[in-house]
Amino acid sequence: MALGLVLVLFRSLCADIQERKVQGVVGGSVELSCIYPEGSNFDLNDFYVYWQTSMPKTVVTYYLPGNTSQDYQDSHYQHRAQLSLDSMKQGDFSLHLHNITPKDEQTFHCLVLRKSLSLKEVLQVVVTLHVAANYSMPVVSTPTHPNLNQLVTFKCTSTNGYPSPRVYWINQTDNSLLDTALQNSTVVLNERGLYDVVSTLRVPWTPNMNVQCCIENVLLHQNLTVSSQIGAQSVSPELELTESQVDRELIQGWCYTNGLSMLMVIGGLYSSDPRMDQN
Repeated sequence: MALGLVLVLFRSLCADIQERKVQGVVGGSVELSCIYPEGSNFDLNDFYVYWQTSMPKTVVTYYLPGNTSQDYQDSHYQHRAQLSLDSMKQGDFSLHLHNITPKDEQTFHCLVLRKSLSLKEVLQVVVTLHVAANYSMPVVSTPTHPNLNQLVTFKCTSTNGYPSPRVYWINQTDNSLLDTALQNSTVVLNERGLYDVVSTLRVPWTPNMNVQCCIENVLLHQNLTVSSQIGAQSVSPELELTESQVDRELIQGWCYTNGLSMLMVIGGLYSSDPRMDQN
């Protein structure tokens, strides 16, 4: 039987679905864990391993006994998504994803089937990958030689971060947050899929005015802060790791009460098995 794309339907698969969250940095690598909890030696001729994303349903990578092709792997993951044969022999079916991009912020599904059990599912893991990228140190431009009580504009710029930032302007005299009505922030997605931010602050000038621009990356718990005074630019940059409030809600329970359809790349599995020929 020629290599083909077979739709395998699993019904009422609710039990023993493991759920995890991991974080990766743009340009780096990450491991999405999918480990069989029992045993230490596995005959890979008895196992079929499949990784896909959920929205949209995309083939990330797979393992089929005796088949080394990746004809059905989505082009976005070619040469970046890998399984380790040595690790799988020990029951570790984890996905190694390299050169992370913002588009990799997805929910990934690992499904392991066993041939000797009539393709029964023996392991299913759901891993949500959150992607982050460090923003550049902010650059603050300031007006020169303003008059007393004249409205002056400070401009703060930071680039190539992920996810979308939070921006704060701070009165360094008393460390109070300045009114958001005095601020205007523009966040745009650049050609790399990362965020650039430009924020302006318009306030009446007073002698010894000193303000700070703070760019917060919530996912990395990171604040980048630059102080600026009239006539100076980008003074006293600071990198501060904070305990910013982050959405820490765990992925809610996830089960297939009405059935689950998954695309499995299975070729020549049971060419001699009449049960498969009937499918």
